[in-house]
Amino acid sequence: MRHVALIYDARQLYDVKVMAGVAAYVRKLANWSVYIEENSLGDQRLPDLRTWHGDGIIADFDDPRVAAQVTASRIPSVGFGGGFGWYDPASRIPYFHPNNRAISRLAAEHLLDRGFHNFAFCGYPASIVNGWSQERGQEFAERVGESGFACSTYAGKHRTTRNWEGFRASLGRWLASLPKPVGLMAADDKRARQVLEVCRLAGIQVPDEVAVIGVDNDEMLCQLSHPSLSSIESGARRVGHEAAALLDQLMSGKRPRRHKFVADPEGVVTRQSTDVLAVDDSEVARAVAMIRANGTAGATVQNVCDALKLSRSTLELRFKRAMGRTLFAEIRRVQLQRAECLVRESDLTLKQIAAQSGFGSVQHMTTLFAARFGSPPATYRRQASSRFASRG
Repeated sequence: MRHVALIYDARQLYDVKVMAGVAAYVRKLANWSVYIEENSLGDQRLPDLRTWHGDGIIADFDDPRVAAQVTASRIPSVGFGGGFGWYDPASRIPYFHPNNRAISRLAAEHLLDRGFHNFAFCGYPASIVNGWSQERGQEFAERVGESGFACSTYAGKHRTTRNWEGFRASLGRWLASLPKPVGLMAADDKRARQVLEVCRLAGIQVPDEVAVIGVDNDEMLCQLSHPSLSSIESGARRVGHEAAALLDQLMSGKRPRRHKFVADPEGVVTRQSTDVLAVDDSEVARAVAMIRANGTAGATVQNVCDALKLSRSTLELRFKRAMGRTLFAEIRRVQLQRAECLVRESDLTLKQIAAQSGFGSVQHMTTLFAARFGSPPATYRRQASSRFASRG
């Protein structure tokens, strides 16, 4: 039996999900006796790591005291956190953190797909541990910029909402100043819920005027928000499972080839806060709805035009003006999006995936897939099975 300490912040959903991933690993594959305290990270009463006869540690390194004590213990350890804070790469302790670039690009694509031309990011004031907020904001602005759009950013001066009235007034002024309709990414679900609450108090309609997406997919928070909050599942459970597997290797004397692991997000969970199409042209909106419903079932540009009783040239012109892409490009986008999901999440053969995604052949799908996602489907599937990439 291995004696393992789990050191995490019980107030933070990301940490709790990481621990859920650890628990899943232990239930199936490990015989561990676990030392655990469900406190905030700063209040953790760590065992005396100089005398505790433990075999391993999994710890959140976003607290300086925790990071220092775990690093000094010389006990086999795996760290995780937001990618900033007190992790010391020189320690050679394996460390997991979210892929903020991929998270922000998922959010941007989600809002771009809904036809928005105005964008905003709501984050936190800078600190040593929340550089992930700035990183997400920068990546979000960069992605919408690639599509020719600007992004307004808000961090404010309030690190907490203890001064709710001051925070509400500041955030409310910023939200009121944004051109509408606007697609807004919040740094996490907590910030997104605050945006929704301020919108409600200010009479700003969600999602018609402001569509909001958060990060972490806190299901209770998302469902209690009004309207329910769309969010990105950041992959925390996977982090916990992989961290536990790696610690098992370390406790058996095996050394990892690398020490920095970046966890890719698992996808967008769409709820009411982004359930909108920001298009004034009703016929274009109908065309988009038809393509998204039937694009993988053989829909063609001519089918859509015939169904709407509009000439191809007329609908093409109106669609390109409203959406920034052609009808055919939208059909291909929907087909490739479906193919990517099936490659990543299913065990279907490539022939089955091609058929279910609306492609006539595996070869055709493979060519377009590689151009869109950077590698052919088989390679993409192998890479996605881990969802971790090395940095440094």
